[in-house]
Amino acid sequence: MRLLPSVITILALSAGLSAVKFALDGELGIALGMIGAAAILDALDGRIARLLDATSKIGAELDSLSDAIAFGVAPALVLYVTLLDGSALGWIIALLYAVSIVLRLARFNTLLEDDSIPAYAREYFVGVPSPAGAIIALSPIAAYIQWGDGWWTSFPLVVAWTLFSGGLIVSRIPTLAMKSVSVPPRLAIGLLALVAAGAAALVTYPFVLMLALVGVYLLHIPFAIRSQRWVAARPATWDIKPSERRAIRAETRALLPRRAVGRRMLNATGRSSARLGLRRPRGR
Repeated sequence: MRLLPSVITILALSAGLSAVKFALDGELGIALGMIGAAAILDALDGRIARLLDATSKIGAELDSLSDAIAFGVAPALVLYVTLLDGSALGWIIALLYAVSIVLRLARFNTLLEDDSIPAYAREYFVGVPSPAGAIIALSPIAAYIQWGDGWWTSFPLVVAWTLFSGGLIVSRIPTLAMKSVSVPPRLAIGLLALVAAGAAALVTYPFVLMLALVGVYLLHIPFAIRSQRWVAARPATWDIKPSERRAIRAETRALLPRRAVGRRMLNATGRSSARLGLRRPRGR
């Protein structure tokens, strides 16, 4: 049982590398499915290791190496043999993407050993995680499978999108970690219904679902930035329950418009007094 997390990591590595094989065979849908399977397995191995109390140094190193290959090397090769046309410039772009994944993993491992980082900051990823970055980078292939050739498969756009994905990966933009996301009890039924709709879309329109998830993920980034700044300004709130933290945020948002209205009224009153010559007497 203590080897189970490492077994899952090896399966994720194998799935990522298998994506290259299927891309070379022209099976692009299966190739994307392999990357998706690697992302799911990567999310499971760490959680299972913590549940079984089976974390180890070799497991952490194996996980990093697996991520570098499954989400760095494999997607880069898939893009190179498909939409990057196998050209010299395409290889440079694929290489830059793979290097961005490796750099991001190196920084992640360094931050794990940095004791000066506050507790709340560890609940946010620094930059886009490797699995999400790989799925974002492969979005043009999903659009190609779903709708065929179009502006989304043009060489300049694929180059720009791949560089954009690599930039998100190596950036210091905070992104939410799944373990830090909580769902209020009143929204549980809606979440389960959404999961059912997602399962139906996975069966019928898997590539449209992938593109929709990428869009939702990109849209969450401004919220994650604001959330991280809010918690950084109030680090004491991180030790309270998520429901209480949400209540504090709601109260803060409710007070902000009132304060803004009050400031506008004071400014308007000051301007009116100045026009009437009713300036406040200055002190000596």
